[in-house]
Amino acid sequence: QVQLVESGGGLVQAGGSLRLSCAASGTFFRLDAMGWYRQAPGKQRELVAVTTSGGSTNYADSVKGRFTISRDNAKNTVYLQMNSLKPEDTAVYYCNAGARRLMGGSSDYWGQGTQVTVSS
Repeated sequence: QVQLVESGGGLVQAGGSLRLSCAASGTFFRLDAMGWYRQAPGKQRELVAVTTSGGSTNYADSVKGRFTISRDNAKNTVYLQMNSLKPEDTAVYYCNAGARRLMGGSSDYWGQGTQVTVSS
């Protein structure tokens, strides 16, 4: 079982910055892809950014050039640096991670979510 604990959300003015963190703990062989999703009120959850265990990254078009995803494999932690925030970035941000189990196979895990609110 893997637990994902997010931190770093909050209220910020448009143009400001926030840094989200997500730390994974529990029993697993290794973590695969880790990423961030977000869900705004009345909308479906969408991918924001993802990074593989090897460090490759992928971003939603709406955040390219403003957000940066990174990970520290030694700490089992993924980060999302969000700059030039816009009101439309307001959402609950969820951490996601794929983990290989000790006895084989893999599972997908989600954090509890952290609120990001950008005021205009």
